[in-house]
Amino acid sequence: MVFHMKTTLVIDDQVMLRLKQEAAARRVTMSELVEAGLRQVLAQPTGVAEAAQPWPQLPSWDSGGARVDVADRAALEEAIQEMPDEMPDDGLAGETQGDG
Repeated sequence: MVFHMKTTLVIDDQVMLRLKQEAAARRVTMSELVEAGLRQVLAQPTGVAEAAQPWPQLPSWDSGGARVDVADRAALEEAIQEMPDEMPDDGLAGETQGDG
């Protein structure tokens, strides 16, 4: 005699929708599909799943380095004084919170 344990799982709505679609396409129950997936994941040695899908490489670029050491208050104040009086118009000049 085979016993089955019932349980409750919290599953993201999008994952649940995909599970329903996949189970229907395969003509199996959602429980059968979840169990098969769990068996597959649990059969792998720990860490294999992570190693099989490496993180994508993030973009990198040369920023040209820091213009001022922000920990040096005098250098920071000097850099602020050297900034142009007019900043580029971003369409937000003069707006305060609540304007809009």
